[in-house]
Amino acid sequence: MANIKSALKRIEVAERNRLHNRSYKSAVKTLTKTYLAAIEAHQADPSPDSLKQVESTMAAAYSKIDKAVKRGVLHPNTGARKKSRIARALKAQEAAGAAS
Repeated sequence: MANIKSALKRIEVAERNRLHNRSYKSAVKTLTKTYLAAIEAHQADPSPDSLKQVESTMAAAYSKIDKAVKRGVLHPNTGARKKSRIARALKAQEAAGAAS
């Protein structure tokens, strides 16, 4: 354990930031899973309402990823990769729907 006052403060700040960052990362994961579930629901029963649900969950996930990048929780390349995977999941679903 640190004895110096500034080191003790840095420990407190680091812990606070770690918890804040963890909440952002958890929210990104949760929104991504919600989005993937919405895609599966749309694939099972394609309708305008389910497509609207997919688009709204995609927008929410994009927004949270962008905010995490802006606040330094995620590296910009990590944010871009996550958004790319989200978009690619929808493209794959559309391609599978068009093929069948």
